[in-house]
Amino acid sequence: MNAALDLDGPRVGPAQAADGRPRELVILLHGLGADGHDLISLAPRFAQALPEAAFVSPNAPFPCDMGPPGASTGRQWFSFQDRDPAAVLAGVRAAASHLDAFIDAELERAGLPDDRLVLLGFSQGTMMALHTAVRRARPCAAVIGYSGALVGPELLAEEVRSRPPVLLVHGDADELVPFPSMAAAEQALRAEGFVVRVEARPGLGHGIDEAGLRLGAAMLKQSLYPDEAGPEVG
Repeated sequence: MNAALDLDGPRVGPAQAADGRPRELVILLHGLGADGHDLISLAPRFAQALPEAAFVSPNAPFPCDMGPPGASTGRQWFSFQDRDPAAVLAGVRAAASHLDAFIDAELERAGLPDDRLVLLGFSQGTMMALHTAVRRARPCAAVIGYSGALVGPELLAEEVRSRPPVLLVHGDADELVPFPSMAAAEQALRAEGFVVRVEARPGLGHGIDEAGLRLGAAMLKQSLYPDEAGPEVG
């Protein structure tokens, strides 16, 4: 089976483009138990910053296994039934092959190079974005991660191939992914030469708030149009 064909999901945009062709590609990666319709709802908001961007939010490759038997509980990138770090890493690696092929196919579809791509994730989607982006041969324009974590930080030194700038946003009241995960990811990434910006959101649980959306939109603009972006995020 062609791994690139395993993934698909809703698409939006570009909202404005003289020839109908996108100038940028933003791939939005949803969290556990959701699907592509969850994060694609953010596309109109981010399109205000990037009106010539195409947005796509693929459904994760596997049915979610966290709900009651027979229930429709969305999709997952990997199982969280076993949270042992080795099991989580194995799950991320298995899903990354699907995601990596999907990224290549979408860039080809849009006729764009890697440096016009942004990976944006939430929760499990952040874990996938961070893992996959840094192992690609050519750096994307940026990685934006909400309420996530860096899986297998001890492997970064020997496996990193590219160093896109990273924005991490995390609520300090997150009840699902521990808030200290953001600082741990920042430390590991900075140790390997990444430019990392972090933002703690006071009182926010496992979600994305208005301030986080503004930061994400600013990062999109800064990473793709640095001469036009205005004040730096962070």
